Amino acid sequence: MKIAIASGKGGTGKTTLATNLASYLSEEKQIILADLDVEEPNSGLFIRAEKIFQEDRYKMIPGWVENDCTYCGICQEVCNFNAIINLGTHILVYPELCHSCYACSELCPTAALPMQKQKMGVLKHYKKGNIDFVESRLDIGQEQAVPRIAQTLDYINSISDNKEIILLDSPPGTSCPVIEATKDADKVILVTEPTPFGLHDLGLAVETMQKMNKDFTVVLNRFGVGNADVEDYCKKNNIRIIAMIPDSRQVAELYSRGELVYDKVDSFKQSLDSIKHYILGK
Repeated sequence: MKIAIASGKGGTGKTTLATNLASYLSEEKQIILADLDVEEPNSGLFIRAEKIFQEDRYKMIPGWVENDCTYCGICQEVCNFNAIINLGTHILVYPELCHSCYACSELCPTAALPMQKQKMGVLKHYKKGNIDFVESRLDIGQEQAVPRIAQTLDYINSISDNKEIILLDSPPGTSCPVIEATKDADKVILVTEPTPFGLHDLGLAVETMQKMNKDFTVVLNRFGVGNADVEDYCKKNNIRIIAMIPDSRQVAELYSRGELVYDKVDSFKQSLDSIKHYILGK
């Protein structure tokens, strides 16, 4: 079972929930936790484990061979992403825009655009008890998170034998990285907060999940601050809130020290119990 933990905005407590839920469930189940927020992964601050595998990851981009080029312009015509410009005397390739579709390379009549490797990030696999923790990180200067997320999901599928639950700590927002991270999830948990910003961005996330026909529910974090607008919105739209995590200074202090919360704060553990029952259908 794949459970994506997502949010319409950053700072709602998504990683706090993902890391604590993974640790709590691992007391009984085999768990894979994957940090798919590849531009700023931070689950590893809380899951301190032994690294058992590391590998650089690459994307393929065209490299121009000037002596073979006839400047026919086919490459520019077939590129849907404006990653190639034909100047008549020179071909410009923009790796940041390239989506590795191979069209320019395959359709070049003189094979003047062979595909070449470009490092885009690193994947690390850690092990701690019943948790397999996979961290995916995009290199500084790389523009595209989606290919890194796709590669990470492929790796997770390759190690998922006998693992009962896969938790995906997704990127925040509702753009392409979130779509990629949640597209194969069996269930999506949207983490929000009882503030105007939380409500606004929850609405965007809900609309996205509905467009994707996803089975989703809501966890209301920092319950007790703000107002009841999120609760009213969920009730009006028949969206189930499976847990309300109380606002707590102790939780904030533990988080700031990079510590797990569930084994130290009873109210947080009770909320995880509700989420556990939702996931396991009990």
